[in-house]
Amino acid sequence: MHDQPKPIPLRASTFFADERSARPLVEGTVARERLRDDTLLETGKAGNDEATVFPFRVDARVLARGRERYDIYCSPCHGRTGNGDGMVVRRGFRRPPSYHDDRLREAPVGHFVDVITNGFGAMADYRQQVEPRDRWAITAYIRALQLSEHATIADVPAAERARLQ
Repeated sequence: MHDQPKPIPLRASTFFADERSARPLVEGTVARERLRDDTLLETGKAGNDEATVFPFRVDARVLARGRERYDIYCSPCHGRTGNGDGMVVRRGFRRPPSYHDDRLREAPVGHFVDVITNGFGAMADYRQQVEPRDRWAITAYIRALQLSEHATIADVPAAERARLQ
């Protein structure tokens, strides 16, 4: 059983004339799943650094999608407002940090995408559950939550101020 006749990836093999066990891709091969050719979108990183910009335009539709995904995947722990007081925490599990802490308000957007993708501390990764574009939409919604918590009347467009007063 120890010495089985099987190809081991990237090891030499006498089966083929070129002595490679891994075969080169056939020209014109198409990826079966998603082609992961956009590093920024997939990882939240620009080179080795966390991204500071979104890979696409953030509009009301993206924020609505982000809120929907956030409510499904994030709010059980992080709470609806991002204070880290979700239902799971109320049941005795570990409290995540508030998105309104200075450290996370100043974190680049790529940090949130990276954490959603790979997990961090007690948080599991959501790579399989949340598609890359949805990770960015959730991140946009988190930024909106952060802005709403620290907004002033000066941040509201002049045309909308009258409705608030």
